[in-house]
Amino acid sequence: MIEVRNLTKTYGDTVAVHGISFRVPEGRILGFLGPNGAGKTTTMRILTGYTPPTRGSASVGGYDVVRQPRQVRRIIGYLPENAPVYGEMTVRGFVGFFAETKGLAGAALRRAVGQALDECGLESVADRLLMNLSKGFRQRAALAQAVVGDPKVLILDEPTVGLDPVQIREIRGLIRGMAERRTVILSTHILPEASLTCSRVVIIARGRVVASGTPENIHSTLQESNRMTLLVRGLPDKVEKVLTEVPHVQKVRREGASRTHEEGMEKPFTPRTIEEYQVRVEKDHDIRAELAAAVVGAGLDLLEMRSVGLSLEDVFVHTITDETEGVRHDG
Repeated sequence: MIEVRNLTKTYGDTVAVHGISFRVPEGRILGFLGPNGAGKTTTMRILTGYTPPTRGSASVGGYDVVRQPRQVRRIIGYLPENAPVYGEMTVRGFVGFFAETKGLAGAALRRAVGQALDECGLESVADRLLMNLSKGFRQRAALAQAVVGDPKVLILDEPTVGLDPVQIREIRGLIRGMAERRTVILSTHILPEASLTCSRVVIIARGRVVASGTPENIHSTLQESNRMTLLVRGLPDKVEKVLTEVPHVQKVRREGASRTHEEGMEKPFTPRTIEEYQVRVEKDHDIRAELAAAVVGAGLDLLEMRSVGLSLEDVFVHTITDETEGVRHDG
């Protein structure tokens, strides 16, 4: 449905997008992830025909975005970042205005507006002024203008920016519903959006694709080690030595030294001291039994042990700060 091939966009000496390629099959939700300034918005503006690429190509629904921009716009619904919502208009009038720009009129326009209002849960406020509505309802109206006319493709640039957690959850649910019969690209730098909403993700940094695949596969591929958290009673130096000597342990770190309240100095450690330790273990090695045996065998008290997996946010930060800029892909 969407094909991007070696896409590059430059502004003078600034390279906003550098040779990126990806594909979105029909009926999928693609999370387009990256920090601010990574090139996400530039890519979306190219896909919607608002900005021409410097090099490379892109197509939507089989139409080339440069040679056939009108055909592309007919099948795309676009929600730009910080989309303007005209406060002096009613919700119905606002959505109807965008329906007219898409060439709808008469009964077809009224039917399309009604469907968009229904899909975005706006019937109860359809005749109220947008300026009198909450941010959540205004964002629903912005979504409604994107879906009016029932486009085959939705391109949503930061659709939950500025919303509170309840509103984010509501918009996320709307997007999942919209995707049941559409192809969606969802741009965001909020990691839970990708893990909860998207079937595939592309991570972009400094204008380059640095990882792509399902959230689960990217997580698995980029997780280079396992992590364990242990709560142990005993002298910290002894605990750290015992843990470090267990095979396949890469690193041991004590979390937060005990300190006095008055002087900010470390308390003297005793065999009764309880501390938490982060243990990094080589990937694909389960050494929980060995860790427990080493701690108990050294006369220490193991009070708690649990696995701590890397979150998608950990993977995201790891990926975009990778100094080698190596491209990672997973089918």
